[in-house]
Amino acid sequence: MTAQSQIPAHTLRAAVVHGRMNRRAWLVTGALVVFQIINFADKAVIGLVADSAMRDLGLTAGEFGFIGSAFFFLFAIAAVAVGFLAGKVPTRWIILTMGISWAVLQFPMLFGGGAAVLLVTRILLGAAEGPATPISLQHVHGWFPAKERGLPSSLVAIGSTLGPIIAAPALAWIIANPALGWRWAFGFLGIVGLLWSLCWLLIGRDGPYSHTARKPGSEAEPETAGGLAPEEPAPETDPEGRSARGRSIADKADLLKIVPIRRVLGTRMFVAAVLAGAGCFWAQGFLTTWSPKYLASVVALPPEMIGLYSTFPWLLGALALLGLGYGSRFLMRRGVTVRWALGALFGVTLLCSGICFLLLPGLQGGAAVAVVTLGAGLAMTYPLAPTAVAFAVCSKQRAAVMATLTGLASLGGVIAPAMVGSLMDSAGYVPAPKGVRETAEMAALLAEGMNSAFWMIGIYLIVVGVVSVLLLNPDRTASRLQEKFVYNG
Repeated sequence: MTAQSQIPAHTLRAAVVHGRMNRRAWLVTGALVVFQIINFADKAVIGLVADSAMRDLGLTAGEFGFIGSAFFFLFAIAAVAVGFLAGKVPTRWIILTMGISWAVLQFPMLFGGGAAVLLVTRILLGAAEGPATPISLQHVHGWFPAKERGLPSSLVAIGSTLGPIIAAPALAWIIANPALGWRWAFGFLGIVGLLWSLCWLLIGRDGPYSHTARKPGSEAEPETAGGLAPEEPAPETDPEGRSARGRSIADKADLLKIVPIRRVLGTRMFVAAVLAGAGCFWAQGFLTTWSPKYLASVVALPPEMIGLYSTFPWLLGALALLGLGYGSRFLMRRGVTVRWALGALFGVTLLCSGICFLLLPGLQGGAAVAVVTLGAGLAMTYPLAPTAVAFAVCSKQRAAVMATLTGLASLGGVIAPAMVGSLMDSAGYVPAPKGVRETAEMAALLAEGMNSAFWMIGIYLIVVGVVSVLLLNPDRTASRLQEKFVYNG
């Protein structure tokens, strides 16, 4: 008798199911990485077309900065609204709707839209992309048990940083090509978005740990490797006999019960995450709107190099997220609390980012490129904040909490483009007319305005970095909420 024949049939079936689900989990994760790549390419395109669009449409720095900020006008509202909706419907359909919307909203600029059309489409695109990060994280969390979520969450977040890395050189080539021009940058993104949406329609599914997974005893039990559907009532002990109250939050995240969401949003942890996230979104707003202009005018890079250098902060952000994702997974597997494995790592990263921004005004040339890359790249680690906060609530409430966090934090993205543009105007900067080379005097005034912004955001990031280390503690928050509203409720 072979060794395989001695294995019970149900054990073999469970192993096959586990392998199949594991492959599907990583396939869905890969699709969401591409989803986030498109998401942030859509954001980055406005910065890459800045010089051409400002000249062709006759816009001042302040007016173009306002259009950059307009992306975030409905971002927060849509993020919160869709986050609460995601607690009631499968997130696969929400993601599909977002993908199609992003694609369709690119085409008006391809077909000759002016400044007003650019403003309106950026507002609508911001509304369509507002829920992207929390819904993507909610969806990928549905495919992995709690202790394994750090790495796939970081991979999905890395998609956010890979968007500009992959898209910037291609979009820069399109913009510089006389046969295409800057409007085709929008058209290219629209086509890519439609192709991705078709692929997602074929492979997108909700996972066995999602809030929509069927419970044991229903007609079709979910094919989970662990056998326990995440939304069945929390048992008093786990399979090893530990009480639900005594386990770390990484052990019992899928066993948490619903608590009043207003109490979650009022915790010190949530407030700290919002303040920290606002600083991250400020950096994103700067990168997607003004970074190419900074590289062209202040660092004096040639046009053909701007697309490449614009990718550096995003590349560093991707590496930081990958490293922190592996680090958090390593620490949590060894029993380190979520506070130290995620919250504290995130806070220290923001602290380093703030120091870089404070140093930036005194630097020029290659040193300025290196420090703006490091400062802005480290601020790309925002997804660690909602990932950490999500450990404090049950799966049905994760999307709503993460979306509300993202919506409120996105106010930093509203402020950044308009703030930088306004400071440039106040310094006396005036964009050169179409076909006219920018003078050294105007470049100096542009740098003066941007340096003022760097001082402000540097101080802010240092403060919120320290606050995050002290207060971003989902372990304590979850325990207090469960004790107050579940065990003593």
